[in-house]
Amino acid sequence: MARVYLFKPFERFWHWSQAALIITMLVTGFEVHGSYKLFGFGKAVDYHTIAAWTLVGLWIFAIFWHFTTGEWRQYIPTTQKMLAVANYYSSGIFKGEEHPYKPTTGKKHNPLQRLTYLAVLTLLSPLIWVSGGLYLFYADWPSLGLSGLSLQWVAAAHTLGAFLMLAFLISHLYLATTGHKITSQVMAMITGWEDLGDDAAPGNKH
Repeated sequence: MARVYLFKPFERFWHWSQAALIITMLVTGFEVHGSYKLFGFGKAVDYHTIAAWTLVGLWIFAIFWHFTTGEWRQYIPTTQKMLAVANYYSSGIFKGEEHPYKPTTGKKHNPLQRLTYLAVLTLLSPLIWVSGGLYLFYADWPSLGLSGLSLQWVAAAHTLGAFLMLAFLISHLYLATTGHKITSQVMAMITGWEDLGDDAAPGNKH
């Protein structure tokens, strides 16, 4: 059985902490939006705000870690094997075909993962953070010269970001089950080691 050590301790801590905080913000955020009642409006706002500031702190540290370790290179887009990976997820996976991309320590993410994570970091996250920050500091808009903004549009942008993040989370959970075994990728984010299957063992041809 071929195995590769992919994720360092901080990466695993960052992944699970971020996941817990995002889920907390989704649950409390949709309650603030009025979708259901769970904690009560006041507590939901408090929990949502605490989770948001905690995630900001985590992201600041994670950005520092990625740049000082060079791990930021893992998110640089590439077209190598992109079509092969796209074909695998669109049809090959349902035919029992082998995944065309084998992760390594230096290249942990396949081309589609790189694009998706980069889009989340550069497009979706700014949408959520900017709209959320405006929402949080609504009372300060006049002093900041932002009186012309529409709270309704800011709220709509933040809600859109929340639904997009929920869609990403659902797709991420599904794709996490598509490894060599249904638990391979989840275990990789717990132990750091991912099983690639017997076909990936040294000496086997692909």
